[in-house]
Amino acid sequence: MRLLPWDYAVRNLGRSPLRLALSVGGGALVVALVLAAGAFVRGMERSLAVSAAADNVILLGKGSEESLERSEINPAVPSILAASVEGIRSRAGVAYVSPEVHLMTEVQAERGGRGMPVLLRGVVPEAFLVHAQVRVTDGRAPEPGRDELIVGRLAHTRMGLPAQRLLPGQTLWFDQRPWTIVGTFEAPGTVMDAELWLPLRDLQTVARRDNLSCVVATLGPGAHFDDVDLFTKQRLDLELVPIRERDYYANLLTFFSPVRAMVWVTALLMATGGLFGGLNTMYAAFASRVRELGALQAIGFSRAAVVVSLVQESVVATAAGSLLAAAAVLLLLDGVAVRFSMGAFGLVVDGPVLAGGLGAGLLLGIVGALPPAWRALNMPITDALKAA
Repeated sequence: MRLLPWDYAVRNLGRSPLRLALSVGGGALVVALVLAAGAFVRGMERSLAVSAAADNVILLGKGSEESLERSEINPAVPSILAASVEGIRSRAGVAYVSPEVHLMTEVQAERGGRGMPVLLRGVVPEAFLVHAQVRVTDGRAPEPGRDELIVGRLAHTRMGLPAQRLLPGQTLWFDQRPWTIVGTFEAPGTVMDAELWLPLRDLQTVARRDNLSCVVATLGPGAHFDDVDLFTKQRLDLELVPIRERDYYANLLTFFSPVRAMVWVTALLMATGGLFGGLNTMYAAFASRVRELGALQAIGFSRAAVVVSLVQESVVATAAGSLLAAAAVLLLLDGVAVRFSMGAFGLVVDGPVLAGGLGAGLLLGIVGALPPAWRALNMPITDALKAA
């Protein structure tokens, strides 16, 4: 089969600047939607995956395996665990065992203002050993009994406030009293990045509880998850359930699968609308070129060769739109923080997301050209040559 020259398809793109702009703009819009959906899903997946450390084990109360906030365990568990399980990592005699209280409550930027649900985590200094992703970037850790706290890097996104509002020295309100921000921390790519941390005893007072939500321990090279599991089976009186931290967050990711599916479905529906808009543009463009297409067939080019040339035109236009969309999304959306029920996370535009978006643009260029091309070429050559 003899094909039309490649430059014939490229030159045809410039014959109608308006049609070219519509084709490039339509392709860019569809690809941008696919990239935005992919960045959202990828960011959520990464935030939950990175939140877990491979060697960390969480001890929860029985029946609360799916929610740290609902869990309640004996406050003596940390010391009993450290004394009963060999191989827990330690440094300078300090065991990597972090007793914690998790509380989702409304926090206000000012007294009497509108509150926003934020996760408060009550911790002891060992929490910074267990959660190695967390690093204090400004100020210091809070001290017990002084109504102090430190805020995550994305906490302002979760609360809908400017970043400057959560700097050290500012105050937040909950439990009907002000709390002073004495530091900020970051835990890149994790859900902890949007949390507020305060001393364990202080949060127990706020929550009016003397028990714990969980205990997080880091296993050393000589310890195994089975050792912790055996400990919980031997101490039935404590009513504990051990779970690997990565498994806990994997279960959360499964829980949010309907949200991810909804994002993809929404992007697909909007992209389909863009595809139909592109089809209308192609139909109008090819309808005005019926005589040209008939002449190409009359001088010896087969219908298949003409279809290939038309598909080349469409692919070049949508490829240009795809590249523009990829550049815009990288500049405007990559790393942008968005809120969700567990806090906030940053959109991630990485290699797989870009590959998916550019692949969608390529598919759009092929699929968008075939139906109008087929309709335009389905006319007998004699009728096409006489078309207006």
